[in-house]
Amino acid sequence: MTTKLQQLTQNILSSQGKLEADFILKNAQVADVFTLTWKKADIVVKNGMIVALDTNNRFHAKVVEDAAGSYVIPGLIDGHIHIESSMLTPGEFSRVLIPHGITTVITDPHEIANVAGAEGIQFMLDDAQKADMDIFVMLPSSVPGTQFENAGATLTAQDLEPFLHHEQVLGLAEVMDFPAVLNGEEGMLQKILLSKEANLVIDGHCAGLQSEQITGYRAAGIQTDHECVTAEEAIDRVEQGMYVLIREGSAAKNLRDLLPAVQPHTARRFGFCTDDKYVDELIDEGSINYDVAMAIEEGMTPLQAIQLATVNTAECYRLFDRGVLAPGYKADFVCIDDLSTMQAKAVWKNGHKVAENGNMLTNRQETIVPAHIHHSVHLPSITKDSLQLSFTKGTKANVMEIVPNQLITNHLVIDVPVKDGVFVPSVEEDLLKLAVIERHHQLHTTGLGIVKGFGLQKGAVATTVAHDSHNALVVGTNDEDMVLALSRIQEIQGGFVIVADGEILAEMPLTIGGLMTDVPAQQAKEQLAGLHGALQKLNPTLDFHFLLTFSFVALPVIPALKLTDTGLFDVTTFQHIAVEA
Repeated sequence: MTTKLQQLTQNILSSQGKLEADFILKNAQVADVFTLTWKKADIVVKNGMIVALDTNNRFHAKVVEDAAGSYVIPGLIDGHIHIESSMLTPGEFSRVLIPHGITTVITDPHEIANVAGAEGIQFMLDDAQKADMDIFVMLPSSVPGTQFENAGATLTAQDLEPFLHHEQVLGLAEVMDFPAVLNGEEGMLQKILLSKEANLVIDGHCAGLQSEQITGYRAAGIQTDHECVTAEEAIDRVEQGMYVLIREGSAAKNLRDLLPAVQPHTARRFGFCTDDKYVDELIDEGSINYDVAMAIEEGMTPLQAIQLATVNTAECYRLFDRGVLAPGYKADFVCIDDLSTMQAKAVWKNGHKVAENGNMLTNRQETIVPAHIHHSVHLPSITKDSLQLSFTKGTKANVMEIVPNQLITNHLVIDVPVKDGVFVPSVEEDLLKLAVIERHHQLHTTGLGIVKGFGLQKGAVATTVAHDSHNALVVGTNDEDMVLALSRIQEIQGGFVIVADGEILAEMPLTIGGLMTDVPAQQAKEQLAGLHGALQKLNPTLDFHFLLTFSFVALPVIPALKLTDTGLFDVTTFQHIAVEA
């Protein structure tokens, strides 16, 4: 076996033309992400590294391919994604995105960690080893997301410490419990300090935070934010020393609003991320390639957009071996004919072609899942009585109003239909019943609320994808269908179920932690299409991503009103409130 010293020696000799290279991609229009220029050159590869950019036809290799003048850019990098939100395992996720030109992602496995704790993190690390792309992990900082709900696990600084020096671990993931940071709570600060002492990156989650609160985050050593929704917020973060990751996912779409903040003097502090994106959109659109194409469409120069998607994100996460097409960097590159579409013609990882014309060139590997993670749904027996929402004083209520395709919600105080002291859902007024039921430890806690904006004309929708604690979540127009949907969720051990008139219209089992499937991506896409089709029957005028918007109504760290298994939660005051106003 070739040692690292031998490889280094070979790379140096190959760079000088004294040793034959492994591979040369000839006649490429090479993207220089430092000078933002294109240059015609041959890319020379040895031992998975670029050793030279040849402009004089000086080098020879065992394998030569002609780019025929096509553009060649560094492999794209996603700065922040929850792979679980794709509903795929890391290995299968990789097979979807590499054909789109994404060769590196930084993931936060806090979804599975909220279900299965350290065992969930280990599963993600193990399965990531089977991926053709590089999958790096940020250790979940907030499991549970807050102390105002019940999750499947609790992770302390001591629980995270064994992972700190894992070669795939880059830092501490999005710190979302801002009161814990700004109030100096010991448990959170121990995690931050542990990461700082290990010289790791610390991600922020600064949804709705004001400038002075960002100052507190910076004082704690938190370095990034992916939650900006306005250009003004983004500029404030950059001025205070943060990197800003511009998010464009399935539910949260912020790219167009943030692009005005990216100017020549600020651009090097921006990258792209997807955060949460479903399998169907990943297959059809990709992720970071889609962001780059959109940025170009909005007027950004192609090389500037490519810079954000490569070297900027690499440097943010101290991955100084990638994101650049130059000697000494990983041979991760993408061949593209049309920059406006960013459609990858071929993709190389570590100097090996792994995808071509949208297809993977490697074989799918089997996923091995621990039994505990495969059986994680433990719901109590749900009846219509357990879903009754009582009123004792009148008809005025605190109501959550969803904002389509956004994670934030509005807090309404309005009159709602009440009969015999019990809330009655109204499809005419678009006031539906919402419930969150603890599903991890059989605690029998249930939070009930009222939601406006989903527009269901009949039926119910249930899921175990309920960020971040991933308890069972159901919304409905009537109790009978809600009970049926929850019962089916228990039977299939998690996923999505859509019910109407006592009949199951569509379902998608997600047996890995109630979050992911072990079926191939294309099959998962077909199941998801069935869900979307069923939702159109329940709401014929549906014009937003229902499932992703729905899955965030239980996340009590994003304003303004959310519902957890312990009740209705006001994120602006960070306390529970009664449904009845």
